[in-house]
Order: sequence, then C-alpha cells, then structure tokens
Amino acid sequence: MTHPVWNIRPELFSLGPLTVRWYGLLFAGAFLTGFFYTERRTRRAGIAVNTDALLLFLMVGTLFGARLAHCFFYEPGYFAAHPLEILMVWKGGLASHGGLLGFLLSLWLFTRREGAPFFGLLDILTVPAAFGGALVRLGNFFNSEIVGHPTDVPWAVVFARVDSLPRHPVQLYESLVCLVACGILYGCDRTGASRGRGILSGVFLVVIFSSRIFLENVKNRQAPWAAGFPLTMGQVLSLPMVLAGLYLLVSGICRLGASNPSA
Repeated sequence: MTHPVWNIRPELFSLGPLTVRWYGLLFAGAFLTGFFYTERRTRRAGIAVNTDALLLFLMVGTLFGARLAHCFFYEPGYFAAHPLEILMVWKGGLASHGGLLGFLLSLWLFTRREGAPFFGLLDILTVPAAFGGALVRLGNFFNSEIVGHPTDVPWAVVFARVDSLPRHPVQLYESLVCLVACGILYGCDRTGASRGRGILSGVFLVVIFSSRIFLENVKNRQAPWAAGFPLTMGQVLSLPMVLAGLYLLVSGICRLGASNPSA
C-alpha cells in the first residue's frame, strides 16, 4: 500500500536573520483567536477585564510552564548538563501539561491582581484553549515531531524527515480531539450548560487528557529515560489532570443542582 509522504519544511519563510516557522505561526494564531473570543465573551458575561494584560499573562505563563515541564520531565539529564539552553525556547521543546499549569498559575495571578472571578474566566477560556490546542498539534505535524508508531493503516503517513516508515499521524488525532472538544465546550457555553462554576473546565480536562492517555499508546515515547516504565510520561502527567477534571465536573454539577432544587 502506498502512503502519503509528508516532507514539508518547518520554516514558512525567512527575512534576513528572521525565520518564521509554521509552528510559531500557528502558536501565535492560537493566542490571537483566543484574544478576540475572550474579549467578546467576557463583555457578554459582564466581566470587566483588560484582555491585553490577560493575554500577556497567559502567553508568558504558558510558554514558561511548557518549557520548564519539557526540560524537567522529558530531558532532565540533557538540561542538567546544559542549563542555559532552558532559555532557548526557539530550539524547540514544549510540554502541554506544563503549559496548562503555567496557564492556570498566570490566570490565578491575574485574577488576584484584577479582582476578576477565576473560574468565570477559566470556563470562558476553555473554548479558545481547545481551539488553540488543535492549532498547536497541527504545528507539531508541520514540524514532523511527536510522531506515532509504525503502522499499516490506510491513513498512515510517512514522515520523510523522521524515516521511511508509515506511521500514525497522532498529531492529527490530537488536533481532531481538540476541535471536537472545542465544539462541545462552545455548545455547552451557548446553551447555558456552564452555569455551574467549573463545569466547562472539568469537561475540558476530562476530554483532552483522557484522550491523551489513550493516544499515547500509538505515540513514540517522548522521554527516553523512562523507557522501562509501564506508562509513558504523557500518561503519568495526564492522570491527575483527568482526576482534577472529574472533581470540577462533579462539584460543578452538584452546585448547579443545589442552586436549582426544583429543576
């Protein structure tokens, strides 16, 4: 069977010393679409917030958390020997779990400073976060990174920049999951199903990270030092996210029921 060959250059174009990469463009697009959605949605929800400042907080927190998590969990030996390279984000190496933790911490700091409702903003941000996740995984696809196991399924892709084997396009699987999650979250938000504080946040965590646990089974291991473990590093880091999501979902539904006893 002939499989499509993916051999796209990660660089979109260069202007002198400046190189624009597909990944960077899609990452920036994730924050840009999130900015416009959040500005419109917070206005409709009656939450007074400086969206420019919020975006800056979230960008710094997400990048910082994603970089530290990659260095600590996926390549600790290398970065212990080369600590200055931790700051070289442009060389690649971001972990989504750390990005989420950095996102949450920066949001908490922002809401403390501005006096804004943490969960009110977090629930709103789940929609653009899911859409942004889809764009970031598409960026991984353009980079030919985070590839899947070799397979002979009809939709397998040969990543020519990796090797000549047809593999699961697991980046596209995860991108599709994020798009589905975005649709679910947007629908829940539009129909008022997010009235229980934290419900959308719980749905986001459960859907995104339970699928991550499953899809890790067809993904190349990203932490070679943990090769002998029964679970991948991605699965280990996803488990507490799913548990936290279940807690938010159940507690939010309980609060919703308590506020509508006659429903």
